Amino acid sequence: MMSSHPPVGGLLREWRQRRRLSQLDLACEADISTRHLSFLETGRAQPSRDMVLHLAERLDVPLRDRNQLLVAAGYAPLYPERSLDDPALAAARKAVDLVLAGHEPYPAIAIDRHWTLVAANSAVGPLLAGADPALLRPPVNVLRLSLHPQGLAPRIENAPEWRAHLLARLRRQIEVSADPVLVKLLEELGGYPVPGGSRRPEPAREPGPAAIAVPLRLRVEDRTLSFLSTTMVFGTPVDVTLSELAVESFFPADQPTAEALRATAQR
Repeated sequence: MMSSHPPVGGLLREWRQRRRLSQLDLACEADISTRHLSFLETGRAQPSRDMVLHLAERLDVPLRDRNQLLVAAGYAPLYPERSLDDPALAAARKAVDLVLAGHEPYPAIAIDRHWTLVAANSAVGPLLAGADPALLRPPVNVLRLSLHPQGLAPRIENAPEWRAHLLARLRRQIEVSADPVLVKLLEELGGYPVPGGSRRPEPAREPGPAAIAVPLRLRVEDRTLSFLSTTMVFGTPVDVTLSELAVESFFPADQPTAEALRATAQR
């Protein structure tokens, strides 16, 4: 029977080109000959399991796609993909929950590779007031919720700037992963109208956090809350699910925001 998997050589070539490396560059990185690499990419030579993993490591291929390379080469997948509810990932899920709870009264969320909301702490809910309930029904896509005209976008005071920031992050993620779901998501988000009619990001209005990072200025009730965000990932995951999980933590960018969040938590 003919295999339905693409040739491993073609996949290796695609990842090399995606990383903008020549055959000579990758051969030097992997400490193999250019001739041998050329034979692997054209199918004239079959890579060993260790060679597939070696090249994938040098190309910084995501774990999900390393499994695909192994299968294409005729080997069993190496990295398991479990649900976060799996008992084997109980410790990881507990760690995520502790990070989210420990960040209160400031908002924090956990998302998967497609920006689908996995978990959130109690500080997130009040920020979503007024969003279309359809956007809040699981599975919730965080980017869609942020940029949709019936989501948070009308209340984001620096919407063009924040939109440009999110779309740039998404494009970088697509460059790294080549995920077709993310490509489709980018096309969808790019079609949303921009509040104010401008598609150009706003310049920073004053010195401070905005000079080194893009803030999120969100109007909540009668005040504007200003946030800076950081992203945490698992450093050395051996599970596909964990490798694609990220925790986005939002910090107050000014004292009034910090005070407002603490007051909301007390209420």
